Amino acid sequence: AGVVKAEDYTLPSYVDRRDVPLPEVAFVRDLSAQQKALKEKEKASWSALTVEEKVELYRMKFNETYAEMNRGTNEWKTILGAVFFFLGFTGLILIWQKHFMYGPIPHTFSEEWLSAQTKRMLDMRVNPVQGISAQWDFENNEWKK
Repeated sequence: AGVVKAEDYTLPSYVDRRDVPLPEVAFVRDLSAQQKALKEKEKASWSALTVEEKVELYRMKFNETYAEMNRGTNEWKTILGAVFFFLGFTGLILIWQKHFMYGPIPHTFSEEWLSAQTKRMLDMRVNPVQGISAQWDFENNEWKK
């Protein structure tokens, strides 16, 4: 029976975007009396308008200029700070784990153990075709060049 009013989210909205230079609606929707008078003055010759009035007319239609949209922000500092914070926190966790959770390094990682293991593998001629024994010169008792 009555007219259904459209909800605000169904109506076009104003958005400043570089890839869409003309938004669907003006930035200022509800004009004041002074702005209405300026809009009426706009209909006449633009040479009669002052620079301030032209700027005000522009600001009624657009919120930001391209230069204002393209200017840099300091958001990168916040992002970089957060990245360094989480890297530092992760480093502290790793140091804590190494100190309190893990035991000492096994003796099998020592240089003496590794050299004895390599000597034993050469004595057993392990993988003689392409492996470690293929790289050893058994006559001169040194690695092949």
